[in-house]
Amino acid sequence: MLKCSTFSSNKTYIVRYFTTFAAPATFPDSDFSDDTQDLVIQDKDLLRKSHHDSGTGLHVLDLIHHGSLEPDRSLYNTLFKKCTLLKKLDEARIIHAHISASLFKDDLVMQNTILNTYCKCGSLDDAHKLFEEMPVKDMVTWTALITGYSQNDQPLNALVLFPQMLRLGLKPNQFTLSSVLKASGTGTSDNYGGQVHAFCFKYGYVWNVYVGSSLLDMYARCGRMEDAWSVFYTLESKNEVSWNAVIAGHARKGEGEHALKMFSGMLRQGFEPTHFTYSSVFTALASMGSLEQGKWVHAHVIKSGGKLVAYVGNTLLDMYAKSGSIDDARKVFNRLERRDVVSWNSMITGYAQHGLGKEAVRWFAEMLRIRILPNEITFLCVLTACSHAGLLDEGQKCFELMKKYSIEPQEAHYVTMVDLLGRAGRLDQAMKFIIKMPIEPTAAVWGALLGACRMHKNMDLGTYAAERIFEFDPHDSGPHVLLANMYASAGRLSDAAKVRKMMKESGVKKEPACSWVETKNAIHMFVANDNAHPQREEIRKVWDEICGKIKEIGYIPDSSHVLFYADQQEREAKLQLHSEKLALAFALMTSPPGFTIRIKKNIRVCGDCHSAFKFASKVVVREIIVRDTNRYHHFRDGFCSCGDYW
Repeated sequence: MLKCSTFSSNKTYIVRYFTTFAAPATFPDSDFSDDTQDLVIQDKDLLRKSHHDSGTGLHVLDLIHHGSLEPDRSLYNTLFKKCTLLKKLDEARIIHAHISASLFKDDLVMQNTILNTYCKCGSLDDAHKLFEEMPVKDMVTWTALITGYSQNDQPLNALVLFPQMLRLGLKPNQFTLSSVLKASGTGTSDNYGGQVHAFCFKYGYVWNVYVGSSLLDMYARCGRMEDAWSVFYTLESKNEVSWNAVIAGHARKGEGEHALKMFSGMLRQGFEPTHFTYSSVFTALASMGSLEQGKWVHAHVIKSGGKLVAYVGNTLLDMYAKSGSIDDARKVFNRLERRDVVSWNSMITGYAQHGLGKEAVRWFAEMLRIRILPNEITFLCVLTACSHAGLLDEGQKCFELMKKYSIEPQEAHYVTMVDLLGRAGRLDQAMKFIIKMPIEPTAAVWGALLGACRMHKNMDLGTYAAERIFEFDPHDSGPHVLLANMYASAGRLSDAAKVRKMMKESGVKKEPACSWVETKNAIHMFVANDNAHPQREEIRKVWDEICGKIKEIGYIPDSSHVLFYADQQEREAKLQLHSEKLALAFALMTSPPGFTIRIKKNIRVCGDCHSAFKFASKVVVREIIVRDTNRYHHFRDGFCSCGDYW
């Protein structure tokens, strides 16, 4: 007669055997003997495979199957927890099949545990199948599946289940509501989230820190920061999740100053920033190009003992690259504990933006050499680098290489190829490329061709490209301005006037150009002919002095970049009041000698300013870095990093 019992202690399971006959032959000799003995199953062996092909699949289940171990709910729960922790989906299925033939087959608690395991292991099909087969479901059942869908990027399925649950009269708890709110925040509309907000009020969870944090995160993801703030202030208690949600919301909207202010407030309140916090702040600072603030936050990461892991290191790298310091970006890359495809993409993009195309291509080659698998973003980064540096052959080879990695080119890849060919002066080839594209040319594709035509002064093809763009979006100011500039540069002022008139009649407005510099942790913004800055007179005086000096060494103002009717003298005077020139003069006034000047601009830097800055860098003996919407220009000793290929 066989009797057995189990004891759990220090992550071990002791199976005690009292036998009066030989053990079955199907078990190993080490498991049984003629005498009383204890078999210790350690925690690490709980999911050990069966010894024989005839077993159940797991050794522990073999013991139960042969009567050597009594079925026990706590043991089953432990097995499923182990499967969940280690993401052992196959083992979970084996245990589920075993339980389906046991006394626990209709046990609701056990079924909920299995359902939760499937969800946590990412098998929503198994979870949904079990859900449909369950004869009885409670609130925990519904919450587990809703949470599973929400956490596995299937928000619509989660949102469909919630009203079904309510119709059955089941009351949601904080976990249900948090998961539904997470699902609601993944869409472009917050209509559903607003309804869930009402349920939070109804069931008294609106002040719950977990539900409240999910609620404000939902509003933040939908871009409704005022509502997010309203929820934030009503929370009776806040945690790291609450602060992170608001910081991330501002970061997604490119509101770096607000994100940084919230980060400082979080520190003052005594909350410890998480990896998610730092990642959001670095993302926000990257959008601002705020190098000094970025260095301050980086210093805080170091002081707090944080390591450059996962997305934190990648966002820090990206922040340095987008703030104009590619050298600091490379240092971060070298210190990353693990470099993934995102890390390599960020570096290649950084080199592309800084006009270092050959360096970007070298990094791409090294990436392939060490067998980091490139993705569609990698190829876009390399193509962009080749386009910015005029590396036509390298770019074409890169585009062909996509086939080897079974990556189908997307719209962005085709746009970049048109830009690459166009910048190289291969306008006819670019047009043929567009005609042969397997996708319908978009406004972005024609825009790339229009930009190339502007560069190479091809009026006929440029006009054709502009007309195609107007068909897609007649209210986009960019193509109108490009076309008007083309006409003005060619001296066809009447045609330029017609384009401006068309813009006015259609209500198309050009985005006002502005530039800004950061000094002493403050941002100073300038617009053309700026009369608002309190130091405007001194700023203009400084630029007049610089302008005089750069004219002496060869600078000739290009008044074709001023699109209004006046005599040459007035046009040239207007040209000297462009926002980036005022920003440069202010930076020279407020920074120490030899200090690198960093200027950001919201649109593409104009040709005349580009020429002026080359001469200015030689006169003032400084490096001047200008970041516009396309790239970085490093002006040093009378030259630009773009090699005038922009």
